Amino acid sequence: MSQNKFVFADEEKTIRLMEHYKQILDISGEDTNREGLLKTPERAAKAMQFLLHGYQEDPVAILQKAVFKEDYDEMVIVKDIDVYSLCEHHLLPIYGKAHVAYIPNGYIVGLSKIPRIVEVFARRLQVQERLTLDIVDAINTTLKPLGVAVVIEAYHMCMMMRGVQKQNSVTTTSAFKGAFEDSSTRNEFLKLISSRLH
Repeated sequence: MSQNKFVFADEEKTIRLMEHYKQILDISGEDTNREGLLKTPERAAKAMQFLLHGYQEDPVAILQKAVFKEDYDEMVIVKDIDVYSLCEHHLLPIYGKAHVAYIPNGYIVGLSKIPRIVEVFARRLQVQERLTLDIVDAINTTLKPLGVAVVIEAYHMCMMMRGVQKQNSVTTTSAFKGAFEDSSTRNEFLKLISSRLH
C-alpha cells in the first residue's frame, strides 16, 4: 500500500498521543528535552496512527470494489503476502507471511485486493489467531466462494525480545472454510504454498 495514497495522521490525535508518549519517556527516566528526543513524541504519535490505520478502512468495501463475474472455479492463491501487525497484549510487532486462497463461485476479485485486506486487518491490534479468521471471514462473506483458506506464519517480538526470548520460534495459524475443509483440497493448497514455483 502506498504511503502517499492515504493520510493517516490526524492533528488532534497526534497532539493527544504526543502528550502520552512524552509522559512515558519521562516516567522511563529519559530527559525529553535532550536533542535526540525532542521530536520523538510527535514521531511516535504519527507512527502509531500509521501502524493502526486498519481501523479506518472497511475490508468488505475494499473487496466489493473489485468483484467481477467469471466462470473460473479453480483455486486462486496469493502467497507470501507480507504481514506487519502489533500484538494487542504488549504492543510489540508481529511480522511474517500470509498465504490466502479461495475457489470462486461465479465471481472473482481483483488480485491486489487480497493483500489489501490482509493489510487492513494486520494494521489493527491483533492476535494472530483472530487475524487469520478475520481474513477468512471477510472473503467468505463478500465473495461467497466455494471455499477459503488462510495460513499465516509469523514471528512475535513479544516472544523474542521479552518473556521466553525464543528467537527462532515461528507461529503458524490456519483457517479453512467450505471446499478447503476437504482434506484433498486442503492438502493441494498446503503443497502449493510450500512449493517454489517462481
